[in-house]
Amino acid sequence: MPKKVPLKPKRVLKPKVPKAPKVPKAEEVTSRLRIRVMAYESKLLDLSVKQIIDTALRYDAKVQGPIPLPTGIKKYTVNRAAFIYKNAREQFEMRIHKRLIDILNPTPKIIESLTNLSLPSGVNIDVKLI
Repeated sequence: MPKKVPLKPKRVLKPKVPKAPKVPKAEEVTSRLRIRVMAYESKLLDLSVKQIIDTALRYDAKVQGPIPLPTGIKKYTVNRAAFIYKNAREQFEMRIHKRLIDILNPTPKIIESLTNLSLPSGVNIDVKLI
C-alpha cells in the first residue's frame, strides 16, 4: 500500500493595505539658531558650550547638541638650522576643536541673553539663524 502524502494547505493571499501617511509632529521647527563654537583648548570650549546650553535651557528652549565636529589640525614645518642641515626639522601643530549647537524656535529673550553672555577669550562663536 502506498504512503499517504499530506496535502499542503492552500496559501491565502492577504489584500495589501496602504500604509497611513506620516503625520507631522505637533511641534514643527520653524526657525533654528545654529551656534558654532571653536577654540584651541577643548576644556575651555566645553565650559563655554555648557554655559551657552544652560542659558538656553533657563528660558525653556529646545536644544540639540553639542555635536562635536572634526578637529582641524594645522601643521607647520620649520628648519632647525638657518642654512644647512635640511634634514633637521621641527613640526608644530595647532588643533582647532569645534562644537555645534542648535536652538529650536528661539525667542527674542533667548537671543538677547546669548548676546549678553560673556565667554572667555580664545573662544570663537559663529551664530546663524536658519
